[in-house]
Amino acid sequence: MSEKTATVLGPTGMIGSYLLDLLLADDYFNIVRVLVRRPYSKKDPRMEVKLVDFNDAESFKLALEGSDVIFSCIGTTQKNVKGDNELYRKIDFGIPLNAAGFGKDAGCKKFILVSSVGASKNSGTFYLRLKGELEQAVQKVGLDAVHIMQPSMLLGERNEKRTGEPLVQATAKFLSPLFVGSLRKYRAIPGKTVAAAMLNVAKEDKKGFFRYSYDQIKRLADAKI
Repeated sequence: MSEKTATVLGPTGMIGSYLLDLLLADDYFNIVRVLVRRPYSKKDPRMEVKLVDFNDAESFKLALEGSDVIFSCIGTTQKNVKGDNELYRKIDFGIPLNAAGFGKDAGCKKFILVSSVGASKNSGTFYLRLKGELEQAVQKVGLDAVHIMQPSMLLGERNEKRTGEPLVQATAKFLSPLFVGSLRKYRAIPGKTVAAAMLNVAKEDKKGFFRYSYDQIKRLADAKI
């Protein structure tokens, strides 16, 4: 049986950190690789840490070689980019799209991306329009399988503290049961649930382009694979 390598972009964010813990607790992947911009302290016998300059195409390509699946959990905030939408786009659009393209060139066949509910290239909101454009661009790369998670408000712990987020999460959790029918996809969802769905779908062999919102994410997370 050949070794399987999972590569994670954005391992320090909420979903990325939950995903990394799940990958290391599971024996499906022999190697769990994380791509980071700065030194990373977490250690595990099965984990490879690759310091990558995402602006350097060769560095990025080399870090993706041998990947059987790429998980893209990378993202930023308006606060982190100080309102610079060009920098925001460079991170949230450029890095995942390059990961998909470079990964395909390196022989990777499966790409799993964290996007957002409401993502649409026609959205009037910068964030949702960016996510919609990214989804469309990744689809055109031509990978065998692309799986896109479209969660709404995320519940859980972050390494990066965000002012007021505990209150926002509590409010979202309280209001979620009110979202019924076609609005169910806007229900708040634990970041760990999204991570579990990503891990489970990575074990499936189906080919094509797939999107998952609240109910589909929960079903995937609960699947016994």
